[in-house]
Amino acid sequence: MKIYILDGGPRKDCNTAAMCESFARGAAEAGAESERVRLFDYSYTGCRSCFACKARGGPSYGRCGWRDGIYELLDSVAHADGVVFASPVYFGTITPQLHAFIERLFFPFVVYDKKYSVIAPKRPETAVIYTMNVKEPVMTKEYIGEAKGGPLDFFERYVTRVYKRPERLCAFNTYQFTDYGKFVADGWDEREKAEWRERELPRELREAFEAGKRMAEKIKKG
Repeated sequence: MKIYILDGGPRKDCNTAAMCESFARGAAEAGAESERVRLFDYSYTGCRSCFACKARGGPSYGRCGWRDGIYELLDSVAHADGVVFASPVYFGTITPQLHAFIERLFFPFVVYDKKYSVIAPKRPETAVIYTMNVKEPVMTKEYIGEAKGGPLDFFERYVTRVYKRPERLCAFNTYQFTDYGKFVADGWDEREKAEWRERELPRELREAFEAGKRMAEKIKKG
Protein backbone atom coordinates (compact mmCIF):
# COMPACT_ATOMS: atom_id res chain seq x y z
CA MET A 1 0.00 0.00 0.00
CA LYS A 2 1.38 3.40 -0.99
CA ILE A 3 -0.23 6.71 -0.14
CA TYR A 4 1.02 10.05 -1.42
CA ILE A 5 0.27 13.11 0.70
CA LEU A 6 0.61 16.22 -1.46
CA ASP A 7 1.20 19.28 0.73
CA GLY A 8 0.40 22.43 -1.26
CA GLY A 9 1.26 24.77 1.62
CA PRO A 10 4.30 27.06 1.64
CA ARG A 11 5.38 26.56 5.25
CA LYS A 12 7.19 23.45 6.45
CA ASP A 13 6.00 23.31 10.06
CA CYS A 14 2.62 25.01 10.33
CA ASN A 15 -1.02 23.94 10.18
CA THR A 16 -1.19 22.10 6.85
CA ALA A 17 2.08 20.28 7.51
CA ALA A 18 0.85 19.22 10.96
CA MET A 19 -2.37 17.80 9.51
CA CYS A 20 -0.41 15.93 6.85
CA GLU A 21 1.95 14.48 9.45
CA SER A 22 -0.94 13.30 11.60
CA PHE A 23 -2.62 11.66 8.59
CA ALA A 24 0.65 9.90 7.73
CA ARG A 25 1.02 8.56 11.27
CA GLY A 26 -2.51 7.17 11.17
CA ALA A 27 -1.87 5.47 7.84
CA ALA A 28 1.36 3.99 9.17
CA GLU A 29 -0.38 2.59 12.25
CA ALA A 30 -2.79 0.77 9.92
CA GLY A 31 0.09 -0.67 7.90
CA ALA A 32 0.33 1.67 4.91
CA GLU A 33 3.45 3.31 3.58
CA SER A 34 3.00 7.00 2.95
CA GLU A 35 5.17 9.64 1.35
CA ARG A 36 4.69 13.31 2.17
CA VAL A 37 5.49 15.60 -0.75
CA ARG A 38 6.03 19.34 -0.25
CA LEU A 39 5.08 20.80 -3.62
CA PHE A 40 6.91 24.05 -2.83
CA ASP A 41 10.15 22.05 -2.97
CA TYR A 42 9.64 21.35 -6.69
CA SER A 43 10.11 23.56 -9.73
CA TYR A 44 7.23 23.20 -12.17
CA THR A 45 4.33 24.96 -13.85
CA GLY A 46 0.73 24.13 -14.61
CA CYS A 47 -0.41 22.59 -17.88
CA ARG A 48 1.31 24.15 -20.93
CA SER A 49 -1.35 23.00 -23.42
CA CYS A 50 1.19 21.08 -25.48
CA PHE A 51 -1.36 18.24 -25.82
CA ALA A 52 1.37 15.58 -25.88
CA CYS A 53 -0.88 13.65 -23.50
CA LYS A 54 -3.58 13.47 -26.19
CA ALA A 55 -1.51 12.86 -29.34
CA ARG A 56 -2.93 9.84 -31.14
CA GLY A 57 -0.37 7.06 -30.82
CA GLY A 58 2.08 9.41 -29.11
CA PRO A 59 4.62 8.22 -26.52
CA SER A 60 3.03 10.38 -23.80
CA TYR A 61 -0.60 9.54 -24.51
CA GLY A 62 -2.53 9.45 -21.22
CA ARG A 63 0.24 11.00 -19.15
CA CYS A 64 1.95 14.37 -18.93
CA GLY A 65 4.87 14.58 -21.34
CA TRP A 66 6.36 17.84 -20.11
CA ARG A 67 9.72 17.13 -18.45
CA ASP A 68 10.30 19.36 -15.47
CA GLY A 69 10.60 18.97 -11.71
CA ILE A 70 7.47 16.84 -11.24
CA TYR A 71 7.71 14.62 -14.34
CA GLU A 72 8.64 11.46 -12.41
CA LEU A 73 6.51 12.35 -9.38
CA LEU A 74 3.39 12.55 -11.56
CA ASP A 75 3.89 8.95 -12.68
CA SER A 76 4.42 7.77 -9.09
CA VAL A 77 1.27 9.51 -7.85
CA ALA A 78 -0.71 8.14 -10.81
CA HIS A 79 0.00 4.60 -9.58
CA ALA A 80 -0.63 5.24 -5.87
CA ASP A 81 -3.21 3.38 -3.82
CA GLY A 82 -4.20 6.54 -2.00
CA VAL A 83 -3.72 10.27 -2.61
CA VAL A 84 -4.21 13.15 -0.17
CA PHE A 85 -4.54 16.69 -1.49
CA ALA A 86 -3.66 19.18 1.25
CA SER A 87 -3.70 22.95 1.10
CA PRO A 88 -4.23 26.10 3.10
CA VAL A 89 -7.23 27.99 1.73
CA TYR A 90 -6.20 31.27 0.11
CA PHE A 91 -8.88 33.46 -1.47
CA GLY A 92 -11.39 30.67 -1.00
CA THR A 93 -9.51 27.91 -2.80
CA ILE A 94 -6.41 25.71 -2.92
CA THR A 95 -2.94 27.13 -3.56
CA PRO A 96 -1.66 27.63 -7.13
CA GLN A 97 1.00 24.98 -6.49
CA LEU A 98 -1.56 22.29 -5.76
CA HIS A 99 -3.84 23.45 -8.56
CA ALA A 100 -0.97 23.32 -11.07
CA PHE A 101 -0.03 19.82 -9.94
CA ILE A 102 -3.61 18.62 -10.36
CA GLU A 103 -3.78 20.10 -13.85
CA ARG A 104 -0.73 18.10 -14.81
CA LEU A 105 -1.96 14.93 -13.09
CA PHE A 106 -5.62 14.87 -14.18
CA PHE A 107 -5.76 16.47 -17.62
CA PRO A 108 -3.96 13.56 -19.36
CA PHE A 109 -6.51 11.13 -17.88
CA VAL A 110 -9.51 12.88 -19.45
CA VAL A 111 -10.04 11.74 -23.05
CA TYR A 112 -11.45 14.08 -25.67
CA ASP A 113 -13.93 11.49 -26.89
CA LYS A 114 -17.72 11.88 -26.92
CA LYS A 115 -18.01 10.54 -23.37
CA TYR A 116 -15.04 12.43 -21.93
CA SER A 117 -13.78 9.05 -20.73
CA VAL A 118 -11.28 8.77 -17.90
CA ILE A 119 -8.19 6.59 -18.43
CA ALA A 120 -6.38 6.98 -15.10
CA PRO A 121 -4.30 3.84 -14.47
CA LYS A 122 -5.82 3.50 -10.99
CA ARG A 123 -8.76 4.95 -9.07
CA PRO A 124 -7.25 5.43 -5.64
CA GLU A 125 -8.78 6.35 -2.31
CA THR A 126 -8.56 10.09 -1.71
CA ALA A 127 -8.81 12.71 1.00
CA VAL A 128 -8.60 16.50 1.06
CA ILE A 129 -7.11 18.54 3.89
CA TYR A 130 -7.95 22.23 4.18
CA THR A 131 -6.53 24.65 6.74
CA MET A 132 -7.98 28.13 6.94
CA ASN A 133 -8.21 31.33 8.93
CA VAL A 134 -12.03 31.31 9.06
CA LYS A 135 -14.45 29.21 11.10
CA GLU A 136 -16.64 26.47 9.68
CA PRO A 137 -19.84 28.55 9.09
CA VAL A 138 -17.95 30.93 6.81
CA MET A 139 -16.35 28.06 4.94
CA THR A 140 -19.61 26.23 4.31
CA LYS A 141 -21.43 29.41 3.30
CA GLU A 142 -18.83 30.76 0.91
CA TYR A 143 -16.55 27.95 -0.25
CA ILE A 144 -18.31 24.59 -0.04
CA GLY A 145 -21.52 22.96 1.18
CA GLU A 146 -24.17 25.68 1.16
CA ALA A 147 -22.06 27.53 -1.40
CA LYS A 148 -23.11 25.34 -4.31
CA GLY A 149 -20.60 25.86 -7.07
CA GLY A 150 -18.04 27.32 -4.65
CA PRO A 151 -14.35 26.90 -5.50
CA LEU A 152 -13.78 23.98 -3.16
CA ASP A 153 -16.96 22.29 -4.37
CA PHE A 154 -15.64 22.46 -7.91
CA PHE A 155 -12.27 21.08 -6.86
CA GLU A 156 -13.78 18.11 -5.04
CA ARG A 157 -16.14 17.35 -7.91
CA TYR A 158 -13.19 17.12 -10.26
CA VAL A 159 -11.28 14.84 -7.89
CA THR A 160 -14.35 12.60 -7.82
CA ARG A 161 -14.59 12.71 -11.61
CA VAL A 162 -11.16 11.06 -11.90
CA TYR A 163 -10.57 9.32 -8.56
CA LYS A 164 -12.76 8.17 -5.68
CA ARG A 165 -14.74 10.73 -3.70
CA PRO A 166 -12.47 12.39 -1.13
CA GLU A 167 -12.92 12.43 2.60
CA ARG A 168 -12.77 16.03 3.79
CA LEU A 169 -10.67 17.13 6.78
CA CYS A 170 -10.40 20.70 8.02
CA ALA A 171 -8.51 22.83 10.50
CA PHE A 172 -10.43 26.05 11.13
CA ASN A 173 -9.59 29.45 12.60
CA THR A 174 -5.89 28.72 12.31
CA TYR A 175 -3.22 30.47 14.33
CA GLN A 176 -1.20 32.23 11.64
CA PHE A 177 1.65 33.97 13.46
CA THR A 178 3.84 33.13 16.41
CA ASP A 179 3.66 36.80 17.43
CA TYR A 180 0.60 38.73 16.24
CA GLY A 181 2.13 41.97 17.52
CA LYS A 182 4.65 41.99 14.66
CA PHE A 183 1.96 42.13 11.99
CA VAL A 184 -0.99 44.33 11.07
CA ALA A 185 -3.67 41.84 12.10
CA ASP A 186 -5.87 43.84 14.43
CA GLY A 187 -9.00 42.25 12.98
CA TRP A 188 -8.19 39.11 14.93
CA ASP A 189 -8.23 38.53 18.66
CA GLU A 190 -4.89 36.83 19.36
CA ARG A 191 -6.07 35.47 22.72
CA GLU A 192 -9.17 33.94 21.14
CA LYS A 193 -7.03 32.45 18.37
CA ALA A 194 -4.63 30.92 20.89
CA GLU A 195 -7.45 29.47 22.97
CA TRP A 196 -9.08 28.01 19.86
CA ARG A 197 -5.79 26.44 18.78
CA GLU A 198 -5.23 24.88 22.19
CA ARG A 199 -8.78 23.54 22.33
CA GLU A 200 -9.57 22.57 18.71
CA LEU A 201 -6.32 21.76 16.91
CA PRO A 202 -5.64 18.56 18.91
CA ARG A 203 -9.10 17.31 17.93
CA GLU A 204 -8.52 18.20 14.27
CA LEU A 205 -5.17 16.42 14.31
CA ARG A 206 -6.82 13.33 15.81
CA GLU A 207 -9.40 13.42 13.03
CA ALA A 208 -6.58 13.50 10.46
CA PHE A 209 -4.90 10.58 12.24
CA GLU A 210 -8.09 8.52 12.16
CA ALA A 211 -8.65 9.40 8.51
CA GLY A 212 -5.19 8.07 7.70
CA LYS A 213 -6.11 4.79 9.37
CA ARG A 214 -9.41 4.65 7.49
CA MET A 215 -7.75 5.17 4.14
CA ALA A 216 -5.25 2.39 4.80
CA GLU A 217 -8.04 0.05 5.87
CA LYS A 218 -10.08 0.84 2.73
CA ILE A 219 -7.05 0.08 0.58
CA LYS A 220 -6.56 -3.25 2.36
CA LYS A 221 -10.15 -4.22 1.62
CA GLY A 222 -9.70 -3.30 -2.03
